[in-house]
Amino acid sequence: MGWILLASAGQVLNAIVAILDKYIVSDDNALPRPFVYAFYSCLLTGGWAFVYLIGVVPGLHELGAPSYKEILAPTLNVVALAFLAAYTFFMALVSMYIALKQADASNVMPIIGSVSALSAFGMSYLFLDAALSSNFIWGIIILAAGTLLVAQTLPKVGVIMHVAHSGLFFGLHAITMKGLFLETSFDDGFFWSRVGFVLFALSLLLVPTYYHKITEQTKGTTKKTGVIVLLTKVLAGVAAFMLLKATDLGEVSVVQALDGLKFVFILVISIVFAHYLPNSATDRDTRPGTVFRKLLFVIVIMVGFVMLLA
Repeated sequence: MGWILLASAGQVLNAIVAILDKYIVSDDNALPRPFVYAFYSCLLTGGWAFVYLIGVVPGLHELGAPSYKEILAPTLNVVALAFLAAYTFFMALVSMYIALKQADASNVMPIIGSVSALSAFGMSYLFLDAALSSNFIWGIIILAAGTLLVAQTLPKVGVIMHVAHSGLFFGLHAITMKGLFLETSFDDGFFWSRVGFVLFALSLLLVPTYYHKITEQTKGTTKKTGVIVLLTKVLAGVAAFMLLKATDLGEVSVVQALDGLKFVFILVISIVFAHYLPNSATDRDTRPGTVFRKLLFVIVIMVGFVMLLA
């Protein structure tokens, strides 16, 4: 069950990333256009192909560090899956950032997690012939229900559509990455997926409308925002690597269901560091009663988590 713990650690980092993302897309002085932020997210995520340089250090590859020695010339299936992974990731990010800009993270992220977990669960049966034990199935259902309950007040219809779209595409992205790892090795699949991210992002610059949107927004971005974006994407890259490794070692639907843990960590960080976080990065409703109800729903998430480990 080491892959479950690995995925859980990745969700700690994802909680920090979610708070930073909320700040970036909500602050008009930061990077307010979700499309542009998603572009840079894809571009910087692709930069994680350089993690393979770690494998050059003697002894680290034997301990599990990725290595360029494992990279093979891509087949047509690998290329197709790599670009599909980039496309689904980008589409999920755009919808998520739009939703975060219009609603609180505590309402948006749980629903995205629930939709993503349930869609990945269904697609794993359709495309991967996955077979899960009864504990895993009940754990997934409880985790998905718990994250949905945490949202409490559903956002307006326009936000709901973006949230559902984001969750669906995050689930499809996870299934695509699992299929890529089944098609080839983890090291090979991860490398070509990162290359696909970079090429997909750069291809957007070939469309004049997208090019002007991206360049105009970039010119108005301060160095401080640039540093925050870079830091956020570094943390997101580490989290993604951990979750993808867990996906390679275990069940994709379970890894997606563990997204519910991210909200547990978001709550803890928001409460403990509330005085140090900017208003645009925290939830608007911080009344004790609301926080208490959310903590009760978190218990449901933890029950589901325990069932996965049972």
